[in-house]
Amino acid sequence: MLAPTGWLERTRNFAGALRRRSLTPQGLLIVGTPGDEPWHMAAHLTEESRLAGLPGLTPTLVRWSPPPGARPHLSVGIERLEQVSRAETLLVVTQELAPERLLDRVADARKAGAVLFTLDQGDPELDGLAHETLALPPGEAPMSFDAGQHLVSLAVGDPELGAAAEPSAPLRLRGRLNRLLGTISGPQPE
Repeated sequence: MLAPTGWLERTRNFAGALRRRSLTPQGLLIVGTPGDEPWHMAAHLTEESRLAGLPGLTPTLVRWSPPPGARPHLSVGIERLEQVSRAETLLVVTQELAPERLLDRVADARKAGAVLFTLDQGDPELDGLAHETLALPPGEAPMSFDAGQHLVSLAVGDPELGAAAEPSAPLRLRGRLNRLLGTISGPQPE
């Protein structure tokens, strides 16, 4: 379904850039909007990082208002972006247009030297700040935003992604995606 659309290659390119950039343990920060935190994407990246043996891909979820007493991995507040360094990568994941206060934080992180990645639905202001962006516009992208997050996290963990790009690389990603879809949907009737 996705093969003729070019989305596998676009996703693979985005994921490859994120993987090449995210080498420092705890150096990948992931943030969303105040009303939509990307905990689901963070969980998938954490799992792919573990499976691939790449600690630099384990994200730190940055939250706007962590509740008091939250577990350590869920208690990193938005003020963390004030301490960002050149060695860090900031991934913004949002279906919503970025509010002004998120745009300000992202602009400050870029000025501090962080490399910015965005996974969104086509936000011109946010994408204008990013070094790398993957936009999944509703009605235009051949998949949902949630499916796009799954595809990116799956591609980031692809063991062949660290190697030189080969013509068969999208086929391997396609095979992994097919196995994932088979697992989610269960056995198909014959």
